[in-house]
Amino acid sequence: MPKVATRFAPSPTGPLHIGGVRTALFNWLFSKNLNGTFHLRIEDTDKERSEDKYKEQIIRSLKWIGMNYDGNEYIQSSKIIDHVNIVNELLKNGFAYKCYCSNEEIEEQKNRAKQKKIPYKYNNKWRDKNEADAPKDIKPAIRFKSKIEGSTVLKDLVQGDIEIDNDTIEDFVILRNDGSPTYNLSACVDDHQMNITHIIRGDDHKINTFKQMQIYLAMNWKLPTYAHVPLIHTIEGKKLSKRDVEANIDDYIRIGILADALRNYLLRLGWSHKDKEIFSLEESIKLFNIEGIGKSPAKLDKSRILSINETYIKNIDEELLYKYLSEFCSVYKENIDKKKDIIKKSLHFLKNKAKTLEDIYNNLKYILNDEIEVSKDEISLINDDAKKILANFIDEYQKLEIINKENLEKIIKNLIDNHKTNFKGVGQPIRISLIGSKFGPGIYDIILSLDKESISKRIKKLI
Repeated sequence: MPKVATRFAPSPTGPLHIGGVRTALFNWLFSKNLNGTFHLRIEDTDKERSEDKYKEQIIRSLKWIGMNYDGNEYIQSSKIIDHVNIVNELLKNGFAYKCYCSNEEIEEQKNRAKQKKIPYKYNNKWRDKNEADAPKDIKPAIRFKSKIEGSTVLKDLVQGDIEIDNDTIEDFVILRNDGSPTYNLSACVDDHQMNITHIIRGDDHKINTFKQMQIYLAMNWKLPTYAHVPLIHTIEGKKLSKRDVEANIDDYIRIGILADALRNYLLRLGWSHKDKEIFSLEESIKLFNIEGIGKSPAKLDKSRILSINETYIKNIDEELLYKYLSEFCSVYKENIDKKKDIIKKSLHFLKNKAKTLEDIYNNLKYILNDEIEVSKDEISLINDDAKKILANFIDEYQKLEIINKENLEKIIKNLIDNHKTNFKGVGQPIRISLIGSKFGPGIYDIILSLDKESISKRIKKLI
């Protein structure tokens, strides 16, 4: 039995789609579970729309989420000669023919089908015609001579047996009249040359699979095994497209979703193992199987992603969390390493209730910034009574020789009693003066994370 080999084959015509990431993940996990190989193929034959920046984003995204592919990336455009050679072989062996229909003729056929409200299907005009009758001024396309009798069964690992009548597959173009091969031809040749054994992809490719199977059989190549996964839908139940908000993986990286958390979420998006929700990388590889993939579309739920990410942030080793936080901030925010020691010491409360790395960053900005900006709305809360509380607090605070929570609690309790107020009445003006907002970490955590000079300076400035 040949070694299992899977592939992910995106086109670099736009940012990597979250559905593409899940497809790549399923292929990667399937191959790793069976000690096989996983390959990346860049299908860049659409020269007008393909861009290097998207190719780089695809590679960067896969590495970020932890899916390392075997060998170098396979670049489809470098194999065009091989694709054309197969077209010529199919032509020579009678499995393809030259089609001299003009663009106008094809458009006319399509319009007729539209008027009759039936799917367009090429009318096989040149299937059996003599080439001697060909017009001299038209460069032909090459069409595959599809089967017109009987039926074909696709033994799908997810969908089960799928049978279609062969006459529903038109004589599809495999080489355009400009000499460029089409997707179905190129994908077939590449999969064969790469020795791909299993193809796991979206179920919108089912009709392509029937076409590609015919090419495999015509070339007498061994068919790969297919698994067609239901597509991802929006929370409203519509098919997720590249234009949808939250469809781009970069959008998740940019707000500070952890790679492990997003991978865990995508694993569970259409796949399950008993009632288990959280999977380590090792568990994902060990437990993944095709049988766990459902037959119904899964819905992308950002709130669930944030919830899983919060769980990861809460439980991750804080040394590793700081590493991720520092990397995230250096790319999207600012260098936080200048206050590394204080931030690391404070992570246990800065991460409290944080759903993303961006949330942690927002919580720690008061540590980074020596000057705190207070909005007009927040300043309006600092009335004369609040200023008296702040003045009394700073007097007592500066007398402390040992600054710890126990001693701070005594000061706060005395202020509450002396000013006949409550904890909010004391804590809110102190928090506003120290971090610029009435919302944020606990008041004792904030005070203990700053030095005496910073606290005195900030409170006196607000008074």
